[in-house]
Amino acid sequence: MLRTENLGKTYATGDEALKDVSVEIGGREVVAMIGPSGAGKSTFVRCINRLTEPTAGTVTLDGTELTALGKKELRNARRDIGMVFQEYNLVERLTVMENVLSGRLGYVSTWKAFRRNFSQKDVQRAYDLLELVGLDDMENKRVDELSGGQRQRVGIARAVIQEPKIILADEPTSSLDPETSRDVMRLLTDIAVDRNIPVLINIHEVHLAEQYADRILGLHDGNLVFDGRTAELTGDAKDVIYRDEGMPEAPAAETAADTASTTDKPTDPVPVEE
Repeated sequence: MLRTENLGKTYATGDEALKDVSVEIGGREVVAMIGPSGAGKSTFVRCINRLTEPTAGTVTLDGTELTALGKKELRNARRDIGMVFQEYNLVERLTVMENVLSGRLGYVSTWKAFRRNFSQKDVQRAYDLLELVGLDDMENKRVDELSGGQRQRVGIARAVIQEPKIILADEPTSSLDPETSRDVMRLLTDIAVDRNIPVLINIHEVHLAEQYADRILGLHDGNLVFDGRTAELTGDAKDVIYRDEGMPEAPAAETAADTASTTDKPTDPVPVEE
């Protein structure tokens, strides 16, 4: 269970990015955080694992108060938090397999990490995850040879191999085309269900949040202004979240695809991207 209580972030400029945000996320739910640009969505996600240091409030994961940990303790605690980044955050000169296995670095000694000496169990787990994300037989490719969608799948596999207690995804679809974005969202939701891991996704595309998330968090100007099931995200609720900012609209082709789909989260296998 992830719990934030009165989480706040004020920058040195005096700008308040977050204001007393309190939420609980657990089980295997997929939670999408939406809101206009500058609402504090990325700041919230990054404050959870202290890539950005909060200035107020607490973050607790399964009874461990992350905001109270020193550097060494925080390093160990971060093994329990899988992170999927907007710009992938991969080592492009390394292979797909090496990037996935980097998710196990927190579990091996410094010497083994330097030599990239991982156990056979970890290697087999990496092969299994590459098959799961649709990248089997690509383990020896360098990451800089992959498409954006394939790189994002490597990032997801790297997060899952940590065996985390929660996965945080910071705008995982913002650099992808509509079809690949749906593939990535489907993959994240399937992982949440199959592995019983809650997933928190900071996402700009509201239509994808509505299609794939179980629950929606709405931020506006650093304030949590909506917290409810996806079906409760009415037009009035969207107006509260976006107000004068204007809600981003789905591309026409994407809208048609969403209309044709069911309201249930898809469970069909993720196709391999050509």
